[in-house]
Amino acid sequence: MNNRFAAAIAARTLKVIGIILILSFLIDFIILSLDFSPTDKQLQLRWAASMVERGVVPLVGLGMLFAAYWIDSFDDGNQPQPLDFRMPALIISSILGLLFLVIAPVHAMNIINQRTQVVDQITRDAQVAENQLKTQLNQVQAQLGNDQVKAAVEKQRTQVKTQYSELLQDQQRYNQALNNPNVPQATKDLLKKFKANPQELDKFIAQQTDPQQLANQRLAQIRTRREELEKQAQENWKPGLRIVVNSLLLSVAYIIIGWSGLRSMGAFQSAKRKVPAR
Repeated sequence: MNNRFAAAIAARTLKVIGIILILSFLIDFIILSLDFSPTDKQLQLRWAASMVERGVVPLVGLGMLFAAYWIDSFDDGNQPQPLDFRMPALIISSILGLLFLVIAPVHAMNIINQRTQVVDQITRDAQVAENQLKTQLNQVQAQLGNDQVKAAVEKQRTQVKTQYSELLQDQQRYNQALNNPNVPQATKDLLKKFKANPQELDKFIAQQTDPQQLANQRLAQIRTRREELEKQAQENWKPGLRIVVNSLLLSVAYIIIGWSGLRSMGAFQSAKRKVPAR
């Protein structure tokens, strides 16, 4: 008697927990679907991710529910069951299986479209930046045709070279610059290079005042940044792939539970109808 009572309590507890888990998912589904839009791809991505992340909850509920009925099957007391939730649960399982089966390809297509749009936007932005850079370079080169501009550039080169030369010749100031924590490490490396080879100073000044050299450096930065953003966009598909795979796995699990369960219950009922009356 004690064992039968404990089994009944365990079965009832499992039924309650299983039903609560299934209802909890259905409530979440309704609430999350209130803002669903068939035209908003970003909203669809978030909705699918939320559904898949919660998808295991009713699966656990189904397991508990049928475990409870399995425990009841060992009770030979033949007590009538007030409610039988197996058929509704199997129908819900079948519907969820079809739902997650649809979510997987739709989510995959949305991920591909999003990645394509992001890469296209990165390419357009980089192209705009390159075109602006070329326009600025043409304007600067046109201005350099003026003698006054040429003289101003040459004067600037002389001033920069004089400042660096004085710093390199003054050992005390040179050491202070190297030991100064506020001076960037890149500047310290340049000072060491200029100290070791004074000709590097002339090359550096020429590069920094040459519009073509500056444009090439900026162009290299734009293209490097473009490659980094494209690589980042290419790697963003991994979380989406996880959602697609999990959705397919959930679909398989729910379909197997739902369809095999409905088939078994239907065959059982059909077998009962075929038993001749005595």
